[in-house]
Amino acid sequence: MTDNPHHALTDRAGSLLLVIDMQEKLGPKIDAIDNVLKRNRVLLETASQLDVPVVFTEQYPKGLGGTYPELLDCAPQRDVIEKVHFNALSGDGLMPLIRKHRRHQIVVTGTEAHVCVLQTAIGLLAGGLDVRLVTDAVGSRRPADREAGIARLRDAGAVCTTTEMILFEWLERADTEEFRRALPRIRDLVP
Repeated sequence: MTDNPHHALTDRAGSLLLVIDMQEKLGPKIDAIDNVLKRNRVLLETASQLDVPVVFTEQYPKGLGGTYPELLDCAPQRDVIEKVHFNALSGDGLMPLIRKHRRHQIVVTGTEAHVCVLQTAIGLLAGGLDVRLVTDAVGSRRPADREAGIARLRDAGAVCTTTEMILFEWLERADTEEFRRALPRIRDLVP
């Protein structure tokens, strides 16, 4: 086992799910938005089932609308932060929530991978937090921007992962009721 905690498995008790700017007016412009929505929905449902705290951000909701209601419905216990900075840490709401929940692994999803996701994740890394970028649950308007955002975050030290990896690491074992409840969602990820 490595001594670097940023390369360990994702720890449910140490995780917070951060869903960045999954907003109704921005969504239709995002490449492969249906896939991004589906994977965020599964992550949110499982996080809620396992009591992993959830925080949504909304970039300028007056112009871009609110978070997709179906995503909010997946996480009845959640916080929503409105922001105008691309880096969600530039406001005063995100870091106090992370501290309140006492979480060190921030599982990051959302849009856009090369703007708000990138800037927020770099800020989290600079603050010494362990960032888990869920690469199949982030999107951008252009695929090239998405890929560049992911590559840059990998180079900056984010652990790049997928929805299934996060789910199996949160669940840990197959012989539990938690796993049985999550299994239909996991199966739904595979076409």
